[in-house]
Amino acid sequence: MRPRANAKAKSMPKPDLRPVKQLLLFSLIFLIAFATQVLAQDEKIIKSHGFSRFGELKYPADFKHLDYVNPNAPKGGEISTWAQGAFDTLHRYSTKGEHAGSATIFFESLMAATADEVDAVYGLIAETIEYPESLKWAIFNLRPEAKFSDGTDVTAEDVVFSHNILKEKGLPTLKTLFSDVTSVEALDADRVKFSFNEDLPLSILAEQINLVVGTPVFSKSWWNGTDAQGEPRDFANSTIEAPLGTGPYILDELDVGKRISYKLNPDYWGKDLPINVGRNNFEKIRYEYYADPTAGFEGFKAGNYHYRTENSSKQWAQGYDFPAINNGWVVKKELPDGDLGSAQAFIFNLRNEKFEDPRVREALGMMFNFEWSNETLFFGLYERVQSFWANSTMEAKGAPSPEELEILQSVAEFLPESVLTAEAIVPTPSSPRQLDRKALRKASALLDEAGWTVDSEGKRRNAEGELLSVEFLTYSPLFDRIINPFVENLSRIGVEAVLNRTDTAAYVNRLDEFDFEVMTHTFGMSQTPGIGLRQWFSSSSADISSGGRNMSGLKNEGIDILVERVIASQTRGELELNVRVLDRALRSLKIWAPQWFKDVHTVAYWDMFEHPENLPPFALGTLDFWWYNAEKAEKLKAAGAL
Repeated sequence: MRPRANAKAKSMPKPDLRPVKQLLLFSLIFLIAFATQVLAQDEKIIKSHGFSRFGELKYPADFKHLDYVNPNAPKGGEISTWAQGAFDTLHRYSTKGEHAGSATIFFESLMAATADEVDAVYGLIAETIEYPESLKWAIFNLRPEAKFSDGTDVTAEDVVFSHNILKEKGLPTLKTLFSDVTSVEALDADRVKFSFNEDLPLSILAEQINLVVGTPVFSKSWWNGTDAQGEPRDFANSTIEAPLGTGPYILDELDVGKRISYKLNPDYWGKDLPINVGRNNFEKIRYEYYADPTAGFEGFKAGNYHYRTENSSKQWAQGYDFPAINNGWVVKKELPDGDLGSAQAFIFNLRNEKFEDPRVREALGMMFNFEWSNETLFFGLYERVQSFWANSTMEAKGAPSPEELEILQSVAEFLPESVLTAEAIVPTPSSPRQLDRKALRKASALLDEAGWTVDSEGKRRNAEGELLSVEFLTYSPLFDRIINPFVENLSRIGVEAVLNRTDTAAYVNRLDEFDFEVMTHTFGMSQTPGIGLRQWFSSSSADISSGGRNMSGLKNEGIDILVERVIASQTRGELELNVRVLDRALRSLKIWAPQWFKDVHTVAYWDMFEHPENLPPFALGTLDFWWYNAEKAEKLKAAGAL
């Protein structure tokens, strides 16, 4: 028989091991922290004159000038152009008011892109950038010579202020774009550090760096000061006061709503930087404002301004027959455009219940006859838009490749079944007659299937008796001749369509509030798409009013997933594959009726301006690296042209 345990021993307390456990825990924490510090110390820190999301930089640290500029371009003269409507603010980064042409000219960013690379940026206000291989932060070393136009130094505090004020009071979309910037801090007067969400993959962290390098730099002391009336300045408000910036140009003259001109700052701090050699060549840049395009063109013919990009095919084909052209005083020229084809289209506002059914959108879009319009109205100058990334290797073509198909299958439940098997959707060519009978029959069948049937009066109504009506919103009279035939074609299938042309201010206000049904819109796509795609297509951006970019109101979980795939791309090849899939998916949803584009710049100017012989692929650069020929200008004056 086992002896009983001693009662006294049984009641003895257990030893307190908490101090030991705490000591072990603290030791473990110390070891982890030490290991992390060692790893951080071992992590390679890159310091460079530029940054590229993919691949190597084209220009070395000691480059003398950009390849496409004329380093010997003379400085001087004035270039003048036109704008439609009016303006009431010089503050481009506020949602209030209509900003003047080139209102961003006062400002510069930390680093700047070039017109011959798609992924690279080079130091501007920042001389160099430092970042670890993990890309979890970036430090910008500001140039000590960088100054605002009043002669005050640019400091890291100005950069911190600029980022924070843009998030707080700037354009609403910036809050989304900068959401993964966890902190911005001034390390000293000339060093500023941006830290990012460390949970993000490398590709998105690289995109974050690309975003923050483009931050326009404002003067903290200026914005925290008072205006000429002694009132505190408010970044959220519009202002006709020229904001203080570091840029090469400052305000010259101003006639609110009618005219504005900028002049080259003779004390511009950055005029001798290699990235600026051969650029900012005009002494003055002037904008003349006109109520409509007709008045604007007459102003050009009369020599009231001297340069224009011609956006009217009719004007380009028929309008350039006036004395200054015939005398050889005005140059009419087509210059190559190697950039993305403009993704311009009639956009359906999916926030309207009647546009929720893709069959309705497809039927309405089929009634726009591009072929007839191009031949009859555009003089054959355009091509049909078929892709959000036309004229690039990111355009989806034909049936999906095996690599594309694998990605599409992961989001197939959110997209039409045909996206897996059919070729990438392109608009069906129409007959040369305004009303294509074949298109009419197919569109009618689609509307019947969608429940919009024809009543006894020939009008389309749904089961509740509601009329299928469509309002086209525009501000430009140039679109009347394009939209009116579209309206006529829609009436032939029983749709009550109208054209509503408003003034520019009313148009902008309605767009800001998404108060439209169908309007012309251009999707501003990039050669290196990234986080900005969330603004254009993600569900989270569909309800952002007052400056939101998701004009169609698209909300599709599959598109959201594909957008994030693009953002997460690790290589250029992976990016292009993911964009082709996104392009294919977007086109399958029929959120637009594609319009037109051309792969040349159509420009006209009085013969006193010159440009480099070999223009870069991604920018025309008229106000950037063209220049004034004083000898040619004198000849025009001697001939009585000017």
